[in-house]
Amino acid sequence: MSTRPVARRPTPSPADEPPGFSPAASSQPSSVTLGPRDRLIGQLYIEGDLRVGGILEGEVEVTGNIEIDDLAKVKASVAGGDVSVNGHLTGPVVARKRLIVGRSGSVIGDVRVARLAIADGASFSGKVSMGTGAVEAAPRPMQAPEPEVVPMPAPAPEPEPAPPAAIEKPAPIVAPPAVVVAQTDGKAKAMPAKAMPPKPTPPKPAPAKPAQSKVVPQKGKPKRR
Repeated sequence: MSTRPVARRPTPSPADEPPGFSPAASSQPSSVTLGPRDRLIGQLYIEGDLRVGGILEGEVEVTGNIEIDDLAKVKASVAGGDVSVNGHLTGPVVARKRLIVGRSGSVIGDVRVARLAIADGASFSGKVSMGTGAVEAAPRPMQAPEPEVVPMPAPAPEPEPAPPAAIEKPAPIVAPPAVVVAQTDGKAKAMPAKAMPPKPTPPKPAPAKPAQSKVVPQKGKPKRR
């Protein structure tokens, strides 16, 4: 009796997996970098770390750490874990772990931090609230309200112009036929009367001219009495 080997299903190689598939990739924090020529104005929320080398204005909140390079200029409210400032930062800062201001760094604004480290030669101006309670009481950056979508009313249909009214012509006036009763041989017989032609309009008399009296002088001498 012969035995055949049991066929085994081949194990898929890594090349057979779909591109970009990495089970552990979703658990790794992301990192965003703004270069020296980059400029961002608005609200920014990142699930991960942020490194700024250019210009940033608005509101910034990250779940990881924030690093501001020497040539960076940030004018925004900043919230993160460890916040390292080596450039210029203007605005309120919330550091859940630590705020580090380097020798070339400059911070202007109120800060709420768990710990604070300022290097020799750094510039700082603002109010400091330190401790875990200060960080927990820090207000979160305000989010802009979403615009309410109002449905546009459907345009009302334009009324169709009414057709012009038909002008009725007056009915012609027909005179009733006249009946003339004539007697012939003692019997009355009705005969239709003939239409009489219209009478001509007499001309208007000309206005009479007033009579003019003429005085005739008497001849001879008047008699003396």
